[in-house]
Amino acid sequence: MKKLLVLAMFLPFLQADAQKLIGGKNIIKWNVGSMAARNLHFTYERSLTKRVSFSISYRTMSKGALPFKDQFKEAINSNDINLDNFQIGNTAITPELRIYLGMGRMKGFYLAPYVRFATFDLGAPIKYTASTTPLVEKEALFSGKIKSTSAGLMIGYQFQIATKLVFDFQIIGGHYGTSKGDLNFASSLNSFEQTELKKNLDEIDAKPFKFTNTVNSNGARIISDGPWAGIRAVNIGLGIRF
Repeated sequence: MKKLLVLAMFLPFLQADAQKLIGGKNIIKWNVGSMAARNLHFTYERSLTKRVSFSISYRTMSKGALPFKDQFKEAINSNDINLDNFQIGNTAITPELRIYLGMGRMKGFYLAPYVRFATFDLGAPIKYTASTTPLVEKEALFSGKIKSTSAGLMIGYQFQIATKLVFDFQIIGGHYGTSKGDLNFASSLNSFEQTELKKNLDEIDAKPFKFTNTVNSNGARIISDGPWAGIRAVNIGLGIRF
């Protein structure tokens, strides 16, 4: 009986030491799989209760060549956009609430509703005919940003593989929302060039996005408006728990 009383007295301290051993309520993660798409992606997660945590992630991709170019060619029905010279970069901030389904604090299968705020930095070359002798084809480089806000749900599985090392297997997720873009091209255009560029801009078909454009002697502007959807494919995160 005395041994049981002594054990009961020390049990809270043993539990506290065990919690320190396996890690604390915070995790900083590097999402390794994002490197395949030229992204740097980091996440901070904080435990709120035994089953619920909050995380916020930051993703950035330096401006460069368009990834998955062939898929874009199929989606955009236009020969006037030179996708070979297209440039894109992006940043995104994603707050997320994780609901764990049974293995303990920040461990096991989880459902994660989230909101994503993304900005895409674009350099879009649009072909047009210039009025020189003979006629030559030029490119109008439209520069600007598309901003999107979307909400979604992700499913994943997280577990501890060492004293402080965490493995986060993000299985699948998807989000849907809205986007708005503003792209500009500054150059001196004569009336013939304005007509040719305007014609090519009017022919761009990128449904379900709605494009409106204006062209004048000082250049041109494209305004985009429409839905925004995305998939969070399989990804692997490695983290330190503290």
